[in-house]
Amino acid sequence: MILDGSRLAAIAHRLKLLWHERAVGLPGCVLGVYDLRRGLCRRLYFHADAAASEMTRAKAALADLARDTLMLGDRLYATADFFAALAARRCWGLVRRNRQLTLRKIQRLRKRRIHGGLLEDWVVQAGTGTTAPIQRLRFIRWRRGGTRYEVLTNVLAPARLSAEEALDLYAYRWGVERMFYDLKEVLNLNRVYAANPNAVAMQVYAAAIVYNALRVAQSEGAAHVGIAPETISPAKFYPKVVTATFLYLHEQQWERQWRHRHPHHHLCLVAGRRRWRRTAPGRPAVEPRDEHRRHRRFCAARRHWKSLAHVPGGRRFISALS
Repeated sequence: MILDGSRLAAIAHRLKLLWHERAVGLPGCVLGVYDLRRGLCRRLYFHADAAASEMTRAKAALADLARDTLMLGDRLYATADFFAALAARRCWGLVRRNRQLTLRKIQRLRKRRIHGGLLEDWVVQAGTGTTAPIQRLRFIRWRRGGTRYEVLTNVLAPARLSAEEALDLYAYRWGVERMFYDLKEVLNLNRVYAANPNAVAMQVYAAAIVYNALRVAQSEGAAHVGIAPETISPAKFYPKVVTATFLYLHEQQWERQWRHRHPHHHLCLVAGRRRWRRTAPGRPAVEPRDEHRRHRRFCAARRHWKSLAHVPGGRRFISALS
């Protein structure tokens, strides 16, 4: 599982409540749990307060995890408090190291040269014990020159999770970012017009349902044509699925109308059509990234946002609509 949070886009229409606010209003935030094995969105939590603590929401989401679940996370979750919450649920975590977390090395389990760099595996004590109990973790670091990768995990037995597996597995954490991109860009979740928290929540959960259906169709289509599912671009595949679904529903509606108008006639439909057709590999495939990278100009106005719950009168506005 991969755990991460994201804020929703700003409300498109300027509300009367925000006329005297220079900052844009955000309708809420989401917390996603991505199933890495199945490639689906396992859980998606919506919160009407965009400024709500992601760590608090993440620890609350751990209650829905099954025992012995391995959770991947970014450096935000590299805290002793979060690992304590994982241990209480008897789950495991693999997160990127946060420099603000105090580590005290206890024992070195392994040290070797691999891929032109130095790999070290340590047992450490994380935290100071002031805000959360000190946790016993594994600190895995690979460095080559100025490049280094550092992760923390509470899987203390290298036989269950080796250092090489931990480093390779953390690279798949980008899957949850792709999920948020598909939800916002492909399924148009970045255009939220309603300020009603219930309406925004319905749009968020409807997008999650469509996303899982799209991923299932993507997997089945890839299996029929003999390619990997991740080689299909969701942005190119989604319009084809929408068109095929519309034509299929139109065919079913025409069949029902024909049978209703001609009850004494027998309608024989030609069967044997394949559900999936082979197409040119380059059309729905993911385009490789160009070597040229564009540097996005930073705009200070992107920081000027405010949750509706923190606007004067906004909390009463949200509670009245909830």
